[in-house]
Amino acid sequence: MGGDGAIITSETGVEGGAAGQAKAPSRSPEHPAVPSDAAGRVRVLLIEDDASINEIVGDHLERCGYECVRAFSGTEAQLLLERERFDLVVTDLMLPGLAGEGLVTLIRASDATMPIIVVSARTAPADKVDLLKLGADDYLTKPFDLEELSARIGVQLRHRQARAQARKAGEAAAAPAGEGAPDAVESGRLLCVGRWQVDRAARTLEVDGQDVPLTRTEFNILELLASHPKRVFTKQELFELVWGEPYATEDSTVNVHVSNLRHKLRPSGTDAYTHPVGGRGYQGAL
Repeated sequence: MGGDGAIITSETGVEGGAAGQAKAPSRSPEHPAVPSDAAGRVRVLLIEDDASINEIVGDHLERCGYECVRAFSGTEAQLLLERERFDLVVTDLMLPGLAGEGLVTLIRASDATMPIIVVSARTAPADKVDLLKLGADDYLTKPFDLEELSARIGVQLRHRQARAQARKAGEAAAAPAGEGAPDAVESGRLLCVGRWQVDRAARTLEVDGQDVPLTRTEFNILELLASHPKRVFTKQELFELVWGEPYATEDSTVNVHVSNLRHKLRPSGTDAYTHPVGGRGYQGAL
């Protein structure tokens, strides 16, 4: 490749630059890290047992404006996660101690919103699908470009920011309520809409006391609709609030995820709480 980037191979080598050395980016990133709070930078936990790759990737992330904490095994990463706060995790799979799959499962069990990017030499589609099902947000195969990794981190942080904004959304005028529309009743972390009880902190949904397992994206959609049960969200609004990216015309992503969500709600008879409105979008309740 050309330019200022380097390509990390699936082994310890680095393509790019002279004599096999990594050519480090010399320019400022186009999208520098947004501080996670007023006091400091975005904190990234990098887990890679290969010392050479760990050093190259970690140094690159530091140059991009992130605070990069480095771990060399899954067990070390587990200890760091128990003691410190991070905004995003980048992890390999084949790690000493706790393997990457176990680490992803562990993180998801305690934190449903932490962005996780898996970087691995495994290229089989089944491996990627399995990790995404476990809770990873993105999967990057080796060899990979350092600038691409930076871009993917930026995307995940934008998603995280958009989800936070979605929880605070509500200034827009509400559409007229349909007959019998259940009102949203908030009590701290709990949001009750009709027979739904949405726990925002635990990111769980109960219907009549029964848990309804949802994926991360399904919960984000449900939380947004439940927070504004009388408002009609267009597909574009839902996509940009939940995914944090510009909406592409004729994109079926929203329809697919809402359809999956409604399928899970159908046995309880509450699928009508995510009601399609004449091709315009979706209303939180009807």
